[in-house]
Amino acid sequence: MANEAGIAILPDEARTIQKLQIRLIPFLFLLYVVAFVDRINIGFAALTMNKELGMTSQQYGMAAGIFFIGYFLFEVPSNLMLHKVGARVWIARILLSWGLVATLTGLVQSVHQLYVARILLGVTEAGYFPGIVLYLTYWFPQREQARTLALFLTGYPVTSIVGAPVSGFILEHAHWLGVGSWRWLLILEGIPAIVLGFLTYFVLPCRPSEAKFLTRAEKNWLQAELEREEQLKLKQRRHSAIEGLTNPKVWRLVLIYFGMMIGGYTMAFWMPQIVKSLSSEYSNSFVGYVVMIPYVAALLGMILVSRSSDRRLERRYHVAMSLLLGGIAFLLLSGIHSPSVTVVLLSCLAIGYCSSLSPFWALPSESLTGFSAASGIALINSVGNLGGFAGSTVVGFIGQKTGSLSGGLAFAGTSMLVSTVLVLLLPSGGQPVAETQTSP
Repeated sequence: MANEAGIAILPDEARTIQKLQIRLIPFLFLLYVVAFVDRINIGFAALTMNKELGMTSQQYGMAAGIFFIGYFLFEVPSNLMLHKVGARVWIARILLSWGLVATLTGLVQSVHQLYVARILLGVTEAGYFPGIVLYLTYWFPQREQARTLALFLTGYPVTSIVGAPVSGFILEHAHWLGVGSWRWLLILEGIPAIVLGFLTYFVLPCRPSEAKFLTRAEKNWLQAELEREEQLKLKQRRHSAIEGLTNPKVWRLVLIYFGMMIGGYTMAFWMPQIVKSLSSEYSNSFVGYVVMIPYVAALLGMILVSRSSDRRLERRYHVAMSLLLGGIAFLLLSGIHSPSVTVVLLSCLAIGYCSSLSPFWALPSESLTGFSAASGIALINSVGNLGGFAGSTVVGFIGQKTGSLSGGLAFAGTSMLVSTVLVLLLPSGGQPVAETQTSP
């Protein structure tokens, strides 16, 4: 039989890939959902938290985005530690520490305490996402990576498909012990990370050689395939950590990801408030159900785009077209006040942003390996994620000065369109590593 990329693959090898996906992806998917719930639930908490803490729009934007300062400072060291000590130990450490901080965030008493808690959350979560991206390169050949990443990254829309109505319900009904519902929201949604941290240590294998669910023949084939790909990359690239930090392509990807994150986190942090502003009659629970709709559409879009990207072994145009859709939706959204049209545009925005993720994260591994992959992926994620800080603070500032989110949404849309142009300007990548010949 043959896979969708047209590369011959024996039945036992196909079963090996399927076995890896069944055994690894569901658990990693669950961890990703928990991570993003703790990162973006401040968007729902803001519906009541802002009033209780006396926060302005600008202060909320700062609180949402300041997370990325701590994330940026510790991202690369964290990913290098994962590569050195192993995924099981390091990912478990990340989960335990961020779960504790996420839970304690529900106890803050002032805006400045919230700032500190958000910075610490960024510090403790640093290295998680790029660590998982790196971890998947230890297990899956390059021709399978975009689709596998998509299976993992579908956790992003699922976070809101599941988390939005749950967050809205907690915010509407959890008023126990005289404690505000937004505090219970942060406390309750932080606990799963702590539980999963202990579980990760016992169930997550570091490398294929440790996988008890693979036969010896399957391990041998997988290790030989991954080694072949690595050797092809080493013929063209050095593989030190410094190479990942100085590679020009990595810095181009940093700029692209920066613009993507301005759009992505503007969507995540402000969508509940956008929906709430459509009508004063909308309850917090209803807002949760409405916010869920765009992410259901995004989930379908992610799957279709990633399959197309793998089938054609093409990344740039899949990323660019997705970002173009999201950027245009942002610009149109800034001038629309109809509830039904707003939901349609939010759905286009979510489809565009989410669909760009898996083909984008397949780009770094085309030219990086080993420690260069660890440092390069972490650099892209850490510096690029500062777009989450820039976007949140700028949107909050514009909202504070104008009394409207329209200018901020236009800023986010323009950022995504700039990233679209930068993706199209990336040099063509030559033959993929999975092919039997090297690039010219």
